[in-house]
Amino acid sequence: MTPSSLRKPALFTALLACSALLPTVGQTPPVAQSSDSGKYASVVLDATSGEVLFSRFADERRYPASITKVMTLYLAYEALEEGRIKLTDQLTVSPRAAAQPPSKLGLAAGQTISLDDAMRATAVRSANDMAVAIAEHIAGNEAEFTSRMTAKARELGMHSTRFTTANGLPDTRQATTANDLAILSRAVMRDYPQYYRYLGLHDWYYNGRDYRNTNGLLATGRGYDGIKTGFTNASGYNLSASAVRNNKRLITIVMGGRSTASRNAHVAELMDTGFDLQERKARGERFASNQDFFEARGYGIPSPTAPVAYASVSTEGRPYAADDANLVSAPADAPAPTAITPAPSARRNAERAPAPTRAAAPAGRWSVQVGAFKDEAVARNWLNEINRRFRSEFTGAERNVQTADGGWFRSRFTGMTEDKANSVCETLAARRVTCMVIRPS
Repeated sequence: MTPSSLRKPALFTALLACSALLPTVGQTPPVAQSSDSGKYASVVLDATSGEVLFSRFADERRYPASITKVMTLYLAYEALEEGRIKLTDQLTVSPRAAAQPPSKLGLAAGQTISLDDAMRATAVRSANDMAVAIAEHIAGNEAEFTSRMTAKARELGMHSTRFTTANGLPDTRQATTANDLAILSRAVMRDYPQYYRYLGLHDWYYNGRDYRNTNGLLATGRGYDGIKTGFTNASGYNLSASAVRNNKRLITIVMGGRSTASRNAHVAELMDTGFDLQERKARGERFASNQDFFEARGYGIPSPTAPVAYASVSTEGRPYAADDANLVSAPADAPAPTAITPAPSARRNAERAPAPTRAAAPAGRWSVQVGAFKDEAVARNWLNEINRRFRSEFTGAERNVQTADGGWFRSRFTGMTEDKANSVCETLAARRVTCMVIRPS
């Protein structure tokens, strides 16, 4: 890739903050998103044009973890380009650098390492000690270096980012967004293509040991060539990834993954969808919007900002919660709902069991509840959003926000037959949207 292939970053369009990513119907659901919606964020963009293809919580503040090291290396590349440092420089490991917790290279205070090897250790091993050693070599101390990191972030257009460490170890003051990390990822390959290769090294041999890159996607043969992983307990599993296929380069950021494997699988799903979109657009196909293309694949049903559960079609049949710590379900009116999106195993058992005797319910008075909230405006907005997304399913139904004990507001579609209500709820459940069928009282 040449400098001309990537130009100065365009401002990223802030798209609607949405709920946890949803899988393509019929495929194994990607489970990269954290059970804590306060961690998850993602964005997919065209690296050449800067066009955002897909976005979820992309402007919400998150912890960058070791993706921080991309900025550390960016400033190192800048200093190399300006002649202030050289790859052959010998860095002396300070006591502060040596004291950094893992992941680290483990050199003792007073030992030396070349800048070239220190950058390789930072990119491949994600070595916290080497990130600090680089910072101290360039700026004299880490505090001065992180001030420069934040200043550079502002210069690049990363207006929601602040750096206080050179390696991304936990610090509540250090935060960023998925959009900002996409800007940074795009900038490093655009501004310093001659050094971008460090962020795509599969492995690195040093002092008798072979180190493998923490980014497992690099070895998949799917065009991935960078950039950086990250993890802390506070951040979840983060990844900035870039891939090239058919002369098109995409960048995908996922933050707040549940595990390395699920995060990687989720990034791969988003990347594959992005490349499919680009190829179809190149063939002349037109779409209402890039975001709609992803949503048609099952990603990106927006949610209200209040806590809400999303229905799960997993074998366990448990609801997926946007935030397990904050989720509270409001009870339905008596009698209890006849169906709450059961798991396949539960449905099989129900088919074998004799049906209970129940008095016939009036036709046309069944309801589907899609959420319950403490804020009436949120309940109404969510009802309208579900109607917009599934308009054809709710033809003829009425939208009602009903009050309940405890200060709850229930979002319900009413005026349906039993068959229609069950059919609608099946459709919503397949898209991992919580619903319950409410029998007429």
